[in-house]
Amino acid sequence: MSSQSGQVERYFGAVNSALSGLDSFLADEKSPLYKHKLIGQVVVPYVERLMQTFSCWQNRIGFADTFRISRAESGFPTYHNVLELDNDRQTAEERLDAIPSAGELRQEMVDFILRQKTFPTKLQSRMAERSYLEAIQKGEVFAPFILPETVRVSANPKTMRPYYVVHWATFDGTQSLPIVYMATIEDSNSKLCEMLVLPNGKLNPKITVPLPVDGLLNPELANRFDEFARSNSAYSLTPATIAGNLDKDFDELHPKQLRRFVLGPFYSAGVTEHNSKVTDILAKVQNPENAWMLTWTLQEILAASERPAKRGLWSSEPARQEFHIETSDLEAARQGVSYYEKHALVPHDAYQALYASGEADNVFRGFKVHVISGNQITSGV
Repeated sequence: MSSQSGQVERYFGAVNSALSGLDSFLADEKSPLYKHKLIGQVVVPYVERLMQTFSCWQNRIGFADTFRISRAESGFPTYHNVLELDNDRQTAEERLDAIPSAGELRQEMVDFILRQKTFPTKLQSRMAERSYLEAIQKGEVFAPFILPETVRVSANPKTMRPYYVVHWATFDGTQSLPIVYMATIEDSNSKLCEMLVLPNGKLNPKITVPLPVDGLLNPELANRFDEFARSNSAYSLTPATIAGNLDKDFDELHPKQLRRFVLGPFYSAGVTEHNSKVTDILAKVQNPENAWMLTWTLQEILAASERPAKRGLWSSEPARQEFHIETSDLEAARQGVSYYEKHALVPHDAYQALYASGEADNVFRGFKVHVISGNQITSGV
């Protein structure tokens, strides 16, 4: 095995271990972070999309020459790979029609080996391409942008408005980071308020909404909201900016909470270069599949109050939110959030190596640390 192919195999093994561990952590309702289990329910399907995407990429390198990783920044594949996969998905059916079936390819490979006494490299490449195209055609992958979906509807008895929990995701092209958004939005559309909210402030039980719903629940604004989410999901925008833009662009939508789940950076021994201290220590871990560390940040912006609408003879002004940014915390102020948490998931072997190096306190400063060993995850170490 060449050093490059060994490095690629090591990277994919580490990523698979990390995402599987994160999937287990998010799915655990007893996790100290996910007291509100809706966070885990929303993020888990995106993590599974990402796992499927890496599986597709692993098949793709069996027949394609290029695969680029953001070694010095996120530790994830570059945006170019995400765009390639998205383009391939659109042409998968046509390309599969031009490739022999898997059974035919296997028979050709057997015949080739018997005749030529060598390995059928070209046929193996065709098999990898077929496996790749079949996978992206069947499975849900992490696209450059994943459209919003409404997963909860309820009523606010104080405002007498219905509210929705909506989520969407993007793979940030500049930072090469997968990002998931969750927003709690009240809707003051008079027709929807009358239809969905009873005089006692509860949700009308006669109106059944089969969740999840593609897009925003308000059909008049659903397409506009999709476009808003598409153009306001960049990592360079702070949560405060995104929530503020939403508040200004939609007079009848009132964002009460916006959460952003930023996955990464990812550290892998022998592959990533964004923190030499961490990667040097990880390189000492004996099992390559345990020589990694996955980090993520959860950001949250909350509406502290609402400025009431003004209606006059000559002018009017819709209700506007006043968002709380925790200025007493310099990092929260820099991020434009009310609250944030930084997390690190690390295998037990890697944690021991970091601890033995005497650098654990420096590496994990500001992080909530979760150590994974087999199927067990220990938090708060």
